[in-house]
Amino acid sequence: MSDSVDPKYQSGAPDDPSVHEWGDVIISSDTRRDNRIPPGQTRTKKWPVLHYGHVPKIDLKTWRLQIDGLVDSPLTFTLEEFQSLPRVKVFSDFHCVTRWSRIGNLWEGVSVRHLMELAGVQDAAKFVIATGYDSGWTTNLPLADFDVEDALLVDRHDGLELDADHGGPVRLVVPKLYAWKSAKWLKKLTFLAEDKPGYWEQVGYHLHGDPWIINPQNPDGERFRDDPGWQGGRRE
Repeated sequence: MSDSVDPKYQSGAPDDPSVHEWGDVIISSDTRRDNRIPPGQTRTKKWPVLHYGHVPKIDLKTWRLQIDGLVDSPLTFTLEEFQSLPRVKVFSDFHCVTRWSRIGNLWEGVSVRHLMELAGVQDAAKFVIATGYDSGWTTNLPLADFDVEDALLVDRHDGLELDADHGGPVRLVVPKLYAWKSAKWLKKLTFLAEDKPGYWEQVGYHLHGDPWIINPQNPDGERFRDDPGWQGGRRE
C-alpha cells in the first residue's frame, strides 16, 4: 500500500495534544514533553506491523475476554458485551522497542480502571499478566503502571476499527511503556501478588520497559533485563 492511500500514514507533523484539549479525550502526559521521541528512537510516519509468530484467526462470535486472579469477581466478556461498556478515548504516543515511535495516536476502547473496578481487584495484587490469543503469548506489568488514567483496552485507532495486524479485535495499550507491553489479540488479564515474566521478558527484555528511564545498563531506555540475578542472554 502506498503512502498516499494508507489511512494510517501521517503526512505532516503529528498532532499536538492541544488539538484534543477541549474534547472528551484523556491526554497522556508524555505527549506534553518538549521532545516526544525517547533516546534511541526514530519517528515513523507509518504504523508498522511487527509481532512474533503469526496473526491468530479469531472468530468474533466466540472471542472472549477473561479477567481473573486476585479479584473479587472474575469476569468474562463477549465482544458485544465489551463494546457495550462505557467508552474512553486516549491521545498518546507509541514506542516500539525495535526503535521506532509513532507520535500522536487516538485510541478508543474501555478504561483499564473501569475493568479493575468491575472485577474488584484485591489489595494483594501487585502485577498483571496479559495473555494473547497468539499461542498463549504473555507479558507482565507492574500494577502501578497498569492502573493509570491513560491505559485502556482498545478496539479503535485513529477513528478506524483496529485491524488484525495491529492486534484486533481488542488489544491492550499502556502508553508509558514500550509497545510490547501493550499485548495484541488480548484474551485474558490475570492479577497476581508476585511478578511472572512473560514471553519476551523470559528471553531478555526488561521486566518494566519504560522508554524514558536511562541508566548505565540501558542507556536508551529499559530495553533489556538488568534485574539482580538475571543470567540469560539478550535478544535485539
